[in-house]
Amino acid sequence: MKLQKIMLDGGFSCPNRDGHVGTGGCTFCRTDAFNPSYCRSSNTIREQVEAGKRFFAGKYPDMKYLAYFQAYSGTYAPLDILRQRYEEALSVEDVVGLVIGTRPDCVGDDVLHFLSDLKKKGFLISLELGIESFYDSTLKRVNRAHTVQDSLSAIHRCADAGIDTTIHLMIGLPGETREDILAETDIINRLPIHAIKLHQLQILKGTAMAKEFTRNPEDFYAMSIDDYVELVATFISRLRKDIRIERFAAAAPANLIIAPHWGLKPGEVQRKIEEKLQ
Repeated sequence: MKLQKIMLDGGFSCPNRDGHVGTGGCTFCRTDAFNPSYCRSSNTIREQVEAGKRFFAGKYPDMKYLAYFQAYSGTYAPLDILRQRYEEALSVEDVVGLVIGTRPDCVGDDVLHFLSDLKKKGFLISLELGIESFYDSTLKRVNRAHTVQDSLSAIHRCADAGIDTTIHLMIGLPGETREDILAETDIINRLPIHAIKLHQLQILKGTAMAKEFTRNPEDFYAMSIDDYVELVATFISRLRKDIRIERFAAAAPANLIIAPHWGLKPGEVQRKIEEKLQ
């Protein structure tokens, strides 16, 4: 069965924006840089899913779909609201499961119990946890407002609930060296995760990090494409072999990127990494 994710905006917020754990959000964050045109919180969940199906229909006939709650923190709401939005997405024809992006400090046991029940009903369920770094000093520096212990706890509780778990890790955050990044594989290999998404640091216009970069560019690791390819290839070679690599790099709109300017699409970066691995 071939599957395509349909990105959705569930109208959720973030505890690092609304004052629950912090304000201002992560210094690198600009979520509108990654939303496709059909993904608008002003539309209902069903409307967004149907628009996504139309968007992909010409490319992938006979496709089944995963409803991907990608914007902000997709588990950050009372359970009754989450249930309504998740079930609305699953009620659309040819939607066979959910992928939910969220923070590790927003994964309550009640949510995990509900998702576990959906999985038992035959739906494909996956949580994507925005870990970003396994160093508390880095998390503090980028105003992430959660800890490494929050991440470890969430990963283990997801595993205990039988939920397929993917972690996001950002490569090139300020203060981290090449050796620091590679050392994270030792932590990851001991964790009950299924997949990882890698994301190079992109400094985007309109973010707090953009201001920091303008003031102190020397604080940032200005990674060339060759640096990134070599680092990620080495990183991957050290990972446990059953961990899927779901993303090698990400891309924001070129007009929003301050650095790095590689001029390559994610697929082109992936090909370079695959060549390096061989």
